[in-house]
Amino acid sequence: MAGRLTALGVSPTTEGAAERLASSEEFEEFVAGALPRLLRFAHLLTGSGAEAEDLVQTALARSWRAWRSGRIEDPQAFVRKVMINRHATWRRRGGRETVVANVPDRATAVEETKRIENRDAMCRALLTLPPRQRTVIVLRYYEDLSELEIADLMGISPGTVKSQAARALRHLAATLTTAEPATDRDERSRR
Repeated sequence: MAGRLTALGVSPTTEGAAERLASSEEFEEFVAGALPRLLRFAHLLTGSGAEAEDLVQTALARSWRAWRSGRIEDPQAFVRKVMINRHATWRRRGGRETVVANVPDRATAVEETKRIENRDAMCRALLTLPPRQRTVIVLRYYEDLSELEIADLMGISPGTVKSQAARALRHLAATLTTAEPATDRDERSRR
């Protein structure tokens, strides 16, 4: 228990009441269950595996402090909000994103390759969005949150959520249409 939390940069104390130990165990269970989803969410926000890991680690460390004091009602929402705020802070301070192509070690089936290409195109298109628009799109379509939930989470009005989403979707549609893979164009031209 303490080893995993310490590896995340969180140092739970084992001194104190049994309630604090139960809280540490509950936090560990939460982290174990939520970590894959949090990492995917962070990766979509940052566009980088390393930055995503840093973002999740920072968010969990901050969440641990709030958890111990009993200030968290919805842990998933709390950690997501910390991640969004930290990511916005990093971006304001001049954070840079680097897109790196990962070449698979072995050949994959055509369908799997197509799926990966589509996902990669979408991730690259997401990286072209301003941070606020990207956050709205990720929360709306990846996390499946309502406009009101997004507004509350980001501290903006529902109208701002709608306008940011509309702008982002127009931009993504234009980007994905012009970035159509050459293999698709070649295939259609042969018909």
